[in-house]
Amino acid sequence: MTTGAPPPLAPKRSRARTFLPLAVAAWLVLEIWLLTVVANATGALTVLALLVGGAVLGATVVKRAGRRAFRNLTTTFQQAQAAAQTGEAPPADARTGAEDRNGFLMLGGLLLMIPGLLSDAAGLLLLIPQVRSLLGRYAEKAVERRMTAATPGSLQDAFQQARIHRPDGKVVQGEVVREDANQGPRRPEEPRPPLMP
Repeated sequence: MTTGAPPPLAPKRSRARTFLPLAVAAWLVLEIWLLTVVANATGALTVLALLVGGAVLGATVVKRAGRRAFRNLTTTFQQAQAAAQTGEAPPADARTGAEDRNGFLMLGGLLLMIPGLLSDAAGLLLLIPQVRSLLGRYAEKAVERRMTAATPGSLQDAFQQARIHRPDGKVVQGEVVREDANQGPRRPEEPRPPLMP
């Protein structure tokens, strides 16, 4: 017996899911080709020294960025604890680590650790503070643009609705407490109160 309802349509693949495997394959082929060209021009030992040097530099960068992120996190917790004890919020200029762009610094270290000359060049670019701040501003704008264009019912929409903004732009997490609700324990034979009035 048929119901006459059309079959559900398969969701469309996004462009990123379509082109990402092709981009990764092209990047790998280009890395291998570039390594062979440089090895033919300078020698295999030079290429090996470049790859080992990039891996060591990348590990050092990741370690230093991780330490900086942990230091910023502990400072933020200490400021929050002091603010909770005094009852006033810390000033915005007291926040540390907001402009460090540690995520991009760690990404630069990881790109240096990946064998390949193109990834090493991209990792070295991410070590420059101006490049990190430019990419950070671009990423913030892209995230805000996607959040404002979120369709109702999507995960982005739910995340945006969960954020409550104060007038100064800071996010305040909270919980709604109904004062009209019964405060005593409910007996098992009593009906449950409705979720919405």
